Amino acid sequence: MISVSDVLKHKGSQVWSLNVDASLREALALLAEKDVGALLIVDGEKVAGVFSERDFARKLAEKEMLPMDTPIKQLMTKDVFTVSPTDNIEQCMQLMTDKHIRHLPVLENDKLVGLISIGDVVKHLISHQKSFISQLENYISGRW
Repeated sequence: MISVSDVLKHKGSQVWSLNVDASLREALALLAEKDVGALLIVDGEKVAGVFSERDFARKLAEKEMLPMDTPIKQLMTKDVFTVSPTDNIEQCMQLMTDKHIRHLPVLENDKLVGLISIGDVVKHLISHQKSFISQLENYISGRW
């Protein structure tokens, strides 16, 4: 069974984040600079929310104007689902599917240790399946 920690070992534990007092301009600049689709929004050491390109698009569609100095805490998704390093990625996929989310902060003992996306999970599953298929082919053909 593949765990969240396996995914983090492969992709790394780098998390791009901003403080809750940051502005929309700062968030969009960091998204562009780091070429990522979401940022964690933190209040000190605590995860306060997630701000994604999807959040921006939806808020922009709701309003006639969205000033660039709007505090990110007004735009972020506040109900954040998290996982632990010991959770398996099948559970993560199910949670992401059920809740219609694409990013999950990874917490260990209430400490942020990483962030996984649906892309990370799918990439890891595909890699694992290719490896398993190769092992089966070797076994069947007697190359084992």
